[in-house]
Amino acid sequence: MILILLFLSACFLAYSNGANDNFKGVATLFGSGTTNYKKAINWATITTFFGSVAAIFLANELVKNFSGKGLVPNELITMPIFAISIASGAALTVFIATKIGMPISTTHSLVGALFGAGVMAVGSQFNFEKLGSTFLMPLIVSPLMAAITSFIAYLIFRFFRKLLGVTKKTSLNIYKKQTAAISSLNMDHATLKSQTIVEATVNNKADIYEGKILGLNSQKALDALHYLSAGVVSFARGLNDTPKIIGLLLIINAIDIRLSMIIVAIIMAIGGLINAKKVGITMSRKITPMNSGQGFTANLITGLLVTTASVHGLPVSTTHVSVGSIFGIGTVTKKADYKMIGKILLSWLLTLPIAAIVSALIFKLLETFS
Repeated sequence: MILILLFLSACFLAYSNGANDNFKGVATLFGSGTTNYKKAINWATITTFFGSVAAIFLANELVKNFSGKGLVPNELITMPIFAISIASGAALTVFIATKIGMPISTTHSLVGALFGAGVMAVGSQFNFEKLGSTFLMPLIVSPLMAAITSFIAYLIFRFFRKLLGVTKKTSLNIYKKQTAAISSLNMDHATLKSQTIVEATVNNKADIYEGKILGLNSQKALDALHYLSAGVVSFARGLNDTPKIIGLLLIINAIDIRLSMIIVAIIMAIGGLINAKKVGITMSRKITPMNSGQGFTANLITGLLVTTASVHGLPVSTTHVSVGSIFGIGTVTKKADYKMIGKILLSWLLTLPIAAIVSALIFKLLETFS
């Protein structure tokens, strides 16, 4: 019964992860107007699934890290209630954040849950040094690195775009708006007077790149590369996140790890398809407005950083890297919404302690009744 509870907890974590994280790889596709929400989430679902499958072969180190090995005594790792506490604490934290539209890190939630359940279980025997070096340092450094790298990369790309003679044209949308008002009123009739107002808005989502690169239409080439970069980010997220969830299932020797990864990948996809929209809107529209070139740059940097971290076993957060990359673009264009960034940073600061408290309480509860 306890092993079934562990498996269900891991599935809940996978669902919450998909709901909060799946859209992040394609947020710039939707935010830049390159494609609509439905096509974006479908592309994210497919590429994330392939990343999860690839994790079977490429991300064994992350599986070991998130089993708790090295952080707590080995005998604690073999206790199902420890893994249940971690999975449940992290899942509840991510699920609540998803419901209010905040893009938080599943990795950060897992680290907090590991800390809370671990300290509750073994106290001072918890390996605080490894927690800092292996887990916390990459989580702190990665968004800063992403912001700086995307800032520099966009400046470089913009320089070469101009050098190659590719120009950017921003559409001016002019439309008529008709209003009606009552000009006179008596007991028998009312006279309506209409007024036509002409309004004009500059829409950054309609930026079009004109010119050719290597004989190809620059806008079509950019859109293709943007789709590719979004796929890379989603693939990298599946590659990086799936092993973290599977690490909690290592003590169920009866379940094949490869089969578990497939199941987790499917549940992550379902979570993204059903519950991703609120976080998707935050990532796409509320951090900074962007065009396809800017979105491509942010995705390219995110994909490169997360993939590199996955291969080297570093538990970076796709959320932190993605938000950092988009914010870096907003800093260049001077259109970043610092108020929204402040809210996101606050949610990040609260993630670890909330997950730690919830997992510690769940561990104590399970320990009492087991």
